[in-house]
Amino acid sequence: MIRLHDKRFKLFLKEEEILSAVEKIAEEIAEDYRDQVPVFVGVLNGAFMFVSDFLKHYPHPCEVSFVKLSSYRGLTSTGIVETLLDLPDGIEGRSVIILEDIIDTGRTLQQLVHLFSNTNVKDFKIASLFYKAEAYNGEYPIDYFGIEIPNKFIVGYGLDYKEHGRNFRSVYQITKHQMINLVLFGKPGAGKGTQASYLKEKYNLRHISTGDVFRYNIKGGTKLGKLAKSYIDQGDLVPDEVTIKMLRDEVEKFPEANGFIFDGFPRTEAQARALDHLMESKNMRIDATIALEADDEALLERLLERGKESGRTDDQDEDKIRNRFDEYNQKTAPLKRYYEAQEKFHAVDGMGAIEEITKRLTKVIDTLENA
Repeated sequence: MIRLHDKRFKLFLKEEEILSAVEKIAEEIAEDYRDQVPVFVGVLNGAFMFVSDFLKHYPHPCEVSFVKLSSYRGLTSTGIVETLLDLPDGIEGRSVIILEDIIDTGRTLQQLVHLFSNTNVKDFKIASLFYKAEAYNGEYPIDYFGIEIPNKFIVGYGLDYKEHGRNFRSVYQITKHQMINLVLFGKPGAGKGTQASYLKEKYNLRHISTGDVFRYNIKGGTKLGKLAKSYIDQGDLVPDEVTIKMLRDEVEKFPEANGFIFDGFPRTEAQARALDHLMESKNMRIDATIALEADDEALLERLLERGKESGRTDDQDEDKIRNRFDEYNQKTAPLKRYYEAQEKFHAVDGMGAIEEITKRLTKVIDTLENA
């Protein structure tokens, strides 16, 4: 299993299988053109490895050139094929064989046929290493192909995902991503926000901070924000059902997310149950809760220093900070038991350099992905 950007890919074709297919194509074309000197035209960027290995197996005299077309952006074809490098000169009256890395929808092939339709070549044929028969529109014949493959996105052996993966010798097929939903715990000053920022980038997750969600709703004057403010103005706690509705709205904003990091919620077992119900209603689940554990005295020193820099009054009073630690301990204990019963609780040492803590967290998350 490999990761490129935000996607994961599994091994699909080994190098020896690919090279065997390349050799097969070279032998078939060599048999048909043994008495000629054909011009092989490779389609960049994807076919450069195919062309290189093909020529090693082709036994007769030949010439080689390249064209460059583009229709892909990320995982999907734009449907618009651009010509970035035009046809070679001196092909009139010659036999031309296009060497394509992959044929799927046929849009690129259509553009190639259009380009060559204005030339006086002797004959014109198509050879493709990979062929997605179920995706191809069938408008033009495919004269030679190496391996017929299913209509799934692949990388490697010249093929890329957002320009990564071309250098792989084997070919990898995209896998349906496993959604990862995390609850991140930690005492004040433990670095939850910092670590959440790293994790959301690495795993393409959405970070949902309860505090940020409350501020957004109250400042924006949403219906839920006004309701929450009415409780706050009376000095009451905002009911769990209001908070859950805010979180539901936030989750629904990102239907394509690879998962979520919940920060600041749940704080009680009742809230944990409510969050589980929310996730179940979306056909999701909480995969793990991770607690950043840190020494109280070290955190106290860190918060007092932060208070000097930020001016936050709640970070300048030692007694208030210790009360916050006590409150965390009291509330986290039952949550720990709740998630331990589900085998989802993970304690991670939150002391040390930021990079070291990130490595400890990613070790836990990578275990979840590979489970």
